[in-house]
Amino acid sequence: MKKSDAEVSDLDVADLLKTEEDVKLFLEEALAENDPVLWQHAIGDAARSIGMAKIAESAGLNRESLYKALREDAHPRFDTIMRVLNAMGLKLCITPCAVAEKKAMYKV
Repeated sequence: MKKSDAEVSDLDVADLLKTEEDVKLFLEEALAENDPVLWQHAIGDAARSIGMAKIAESAGLNRESLYKALREDAHPRFDTIMRVLNAMGLKLCITPCAVAEKKAMYKV
């Protein structure tokens, strides 16, 4: 088989997120990267894995607004993100950073 004969299919992360635990772990890892664009994209992938219409309804949004809020160039309000996470049965939790990061902030 020649290199040009090989088919490559698009990978959609949303198709890989099958369980609530998958979604939770995926979002935890995305958040750990400390990249807001990646985090927002991950929330969109997670929402698509569950179903945008279902998430939108549960979050009190229409589907189009949810898509707009989670697209790459959007800057969704924090309450929108919280509503979407809540619709997925998730919430944000605050935990301490690594010791080295804390030393830069606090005099430890």
